[in-house]
Amino acid sequence: MPAMTSVRDGAGQGASVVEPIQIDVPDDEVAELRRRLHATRWAPEVDDSADGGSAWAAGMPGPVLRELVAEWADGYDWRAHERELAAPPHLLVRTEDPAVPVVHAVHVRGSGPAPLPLVLTHGWPSTFHEWHRVIGPLTDPAAHGGDPADAFHVVAPSLPGYGFSPAPTVPGVSPRRVAALWVGLMRSLGYERFAAHGCDWGSYVTSLIGLDHPAAVVGLHMGMVSLGAPVSDPALRSAAEDAYRGRVRRWARREHGYIAVQSTKPASLAPGLTDSPAGLAAWLADKWWSWSDRDAHGEPLVPREDLLTTLSLYWFTRTIGSASRMYYESRRDPVVLQPGQRVEVPCGFLLESAGDDRSAERRLGTAAVPRTGAPPRERAERAFAVARWTETAVGGHFPALETPELFVDEVRAFFRPMRSG
Repeated sequence: MPAMTSVRDGAGQGASVVEPIQIDVPDDEVAELRRRLHATRWAPEVDDSADGGSAWAAGMPGPVLRELVAEWADGYDWRAHERELAAPPHLLVRTEDPAVPVVHAVHVRGSGPAPLPLVLTHGWPSTFHEWHRVIGPLTDPAAHGGDPADAFHVVAPSLPGYGFSPAPTVPGVSPRRVAALWVGLMRSLGYERFAAHGCDWGSYVTSLIGLDHPAAVVGLHMGMVSLGAPVSDPALRSAAEDAYRGRVRRWARREHGYIAVQSTKPASLAPGLTDSPAGLAAWLADKWWSWSDRDAHGEPLVPREDLLTTLSLYWFTRTIGSASRMYYESRRDPVVLQPGQRVEVPCGFLLESAGDDRSAERRLGTAAVPRTGAPPRERAERAFAVARWTETAVGGHFPALETPELFVDEVRAFFRPMRSG
């Protein structure tokens, strides 16, 4: 457990829940981060726009990174954001998995006649902080102009090796294993049956809860289609599916590098990113800015302070290496649906649009960043019992931060018919 968190076992020896008292990074750690940012050893730079190309062609441009590092060092108030992070109840919950003895979770009980338990699972390069704009409206809808009948008990865990969930010290903690952990986590908190939502890795974990533990969930809501079912005859694929496959190939040619490294050599990447905050910022901010949508002025919909809080969480908890390892573990333990097999729990999706020209690329400064958009619904229906399908023209990979009102409306609407069960 990171030294920054004071922990009190509120229930005694052998209890299933351990309650942290506070998130409190020591002053010397905050000062050391600032010192390292000021002392960044900058790499030689090539201006990739000099020949008419994109400044982002080879990754994060030096001037953009320098600006971000300067703001992190001298313009960002960690203490103010630390107080916000520490405001909701934080728990460490013991598990029955020896590789993951405890996991961290934010747990906020809902205010309403019959709140529905809901587990929210983040992905990479995110943290539990991804949900901070939506936890209030989900748990207390009446206080945010909504119907109290739509209230949820929200559980927002940190994936193993992310943030305040300690890093596994043995191999094998794959997304499928996390799905089983989450069922145990929810039972430890008193929820035998619950709702689930996830984005990025969280979508994969959520889909595997439905595949492996269908009796535990009333429904699944996801920001990605993370499982695919085989086509009986490739010649029967539709034109829409072929177009989607083409978009995925274009995206992979431009953006697949991080997956190649993290799925094969995460241990070689970890020391540099754990030791250099500027290196950490370059590796993660490149993804946050290329995967999130822009407003009318070209600014990312993800607020800068949320990016810097996320970077700070990775830095202070030293978890970039263990977080990146999720790609390696998934590659070692792939999930392949058999013919006719699918997730039969009712599923809903909130996805980036693939219905117009903007689905082909996203502007990033002067760069055209490929984006895949949503797959055809028919593709998803081979793997999931799709009960709700929403494609949005606004927002990107992080809807709870980019379009929180839309996110909350979608989650409420999807799970509303399932509450009586």
